[in-house]
Amino acid sequence: MSRGNSQQGRRRLLLVDDERAFGAVLSKRLTRRGFDVTLAYSGTEAIQTLRARDFDVAILDLKMEDMDGIEVLKIFTKMAPDLPVVMLTGHGSEQSAREGMACGAFDYLTKPYELEDLLEKLNAAFFSRKGPAS
Repeated sequence: MSRGNSQQGRRRLLLVDDERAFGAVLSKRLTRRGFDVTLAYSGTEAIQTLRARDFDVAILDLKMEDMDGIEVLKIFTKMAPDLPVVMLTGHGSEQSAREGMACGAFDYLTKPYELEDLLEKLNAAFFSRKGPAS
């Protein structure tokens, strides 16, 4: 029995964004699309959450109050090397998103974006995971 399996196809998603209203809306939209969403509103909270639970995929905002998203990404890749991370960036900072890709992010999207584009990236990230040996 593997610790990493999802229940009945519900993909466990860690959503990290310090904009509470945005996080709440996106969480609801993703839950309706079959994801089991856990919200973290800071880099510190995200790291603590990842210590406590396993996830299939993560969405990580690049610009947060307490920690830079790249710092959080580097910690995530040490804690859970097989966890695919989709980075979100606003303010036209695609350079930061490319830096995130170099640090191990699966992909990125610039805000604003279409939900369908995010779902496409999340599904690709989920299916790219290196599963545990059977």
